[in-house]
Amino acid sequence: MACDLWLVPLVDVLCHSPDNPFSEEIAAYDSALAEAGLPTVPVFSYMPGLSGDVAPVAGFDYDALHFLRRAYLLRLCGLEVTPVDELGGDYEQLLEMFETTAQQSHLVWHYDHAGAYVPVDFPHPLANDELLAGGGPLGSSHGLLRDLELVAPALGIDPANPPAAPAPPAGPTSLEERAGAAPLDDGPFARERHVWLGLHAAATRSLGQGSMIVFS
Repeated sequence: MACDLWLVPLVDVLCHSPDNPFSEEIAAYDSALAEAGLPTVPVFSYMPGLSGDVAPVAGFDYDALHFLRRAYLLRLCGLEVTPVDELGGDYEQLLEMFETTAQQSHLVWHYDHAGAYVPVDFPHPLANDELLAGGGPLGSSHGLLRDLELVAPALGIDPANPPAAPAPPAGPTSLEERAGAAPLDDGPFARERHVWLGLHAAATRSLGQGSMIVFS
């Protein structure tokens, strides 16, 4: 089952348009951010080179995303990060034993198939009844990047100089499809690295371009 990541430029030509397809989601995010005493979702003025076009930035399988989350939890909790062929009971045990820790992670505490990361810095994912009934906890692109940088060394990645990210999907991937792009290496952490590179590309571009990352 495939997961697509999209970049939504937070520019006025899109956000202030009456046809903005993300208006309800952004309003919910603004409400959650305001409740937490944080700035609302930023909207940037149009500049040459920017547009309101939504574009894919990464794609990977859901199970590979959970492999990366497992590695992150092991690393964060000071446990050895070992490769596995499939997710078993140890991952479920990690989530149960370190539930509070997991809920403070922008990488881990996020729906697989929905939700967003916004370019606003806050320490932990935000959640309220409205968010949990919709796309799930709201993540910070800054926080996601910090989580990725923490787990990178365990996967053999230098976060200051990572390999090139895989090419994004050419278009939307249905829920039943597998992600089209295969991992670029055959090492023991190939799946984790593949997802890491896609998420890292999304987070860095989100911050550099002022975009929202949307899962679908």
